[in-house]
Amino acid sequence: MTSKMNAARIVIHVILIIGAVAMVFPFLWMVLTSLKTMEEATRVPIVFFPAQPVWANYSGVLQLLPFFEFFVNTVLVASAKVIGQLAFCSLAAYAFAKIDFPGKHLLFVLSLAVLMVPGQVYMLPQFLIMRDLHWLNTLKALIVPGLFSAFGMFMLRQFFMSLPNELAEAAKIDGCNQFKIYWRIMLPLTVPGLMAVAIFTMLASWNDLMWPLIVNSSPDKMTLAVGLSLLQGQFTTNFPVLMAGSVMATIPMLIIFIFFQRYFVEGISMTGSK
Repeated sequence: MTSKMNAARIVIHVILIIGAVAMVFPFLWMVLTSLKTMEEATRVPIVFFPAQPVWANYSGVLQLLPFFEFFVNTVLVASAKVIGQLAFCSLAAYAFAKIDFPGKHLLFVLSLAVLMVPGQVYMLPQFLIMRDLHWLNTLKALIVPGLFSAFGMFMLRQFFMSLPNELAEAAKIDGCNQFKIYWRIMLPLTVPGLMAVAIFTMLASWNDLMWPLIVNSSPDKMTLAVGLSLLQGQFTTNFPVLMAGSVMATIPMLIIFIFFQRYFVEGISMTGSK
């Protein structure tokens, strides 16, 4: 029995190691390519390691693009989306989890139905709305459509449902209304879920490419994803410089995840178990 358990454990660890390598390899390849020359990046057979690291590729990104301007725009858009989703999604989640009102379940199902529709379907209506509001080529067009998500609402609803109703009843006895119960009692207990939603929203906003391409053509309102796409030429692409820009754009997300990974993992695990 012990030998079978050890063999099963070894197989599991081998599978996990293979999966980890498969996930890390693209990032490692991006970093290595960012340090290669153009000849090394396009050579056949493939060259894995550069003969001499070319750090000038990183300065080349700053010369070809207003990188810091794109970075500031991306931070502003992502931060606004995170704040908006934490506010609106948590309010909706608390209402669906703890407040009884007519049509509650039907409205909840209709909200989740949004997840079944591909995002490309409602890009055209959203574009027409942005055009009629005269918001094209503005950061508002990037921020406002992303202030709420059915996924974030559903995730936080699972957290609120796991909290005992006795907490709300005790707060009512002490004279708290629904908003005070939400703000002072329930919301502080859902910090792991809030952090998980924040990281998901930040990552999605950071990597968003299609919507910013549709509503923005002004260089001073572009985000990092759109700015990096400008490095891709019609016939040839300087892959080392493009990978260097991708590394620079990825580092902030890695730092955020490293510092908040405990909350992220806890939020995902608690949502699934409840």
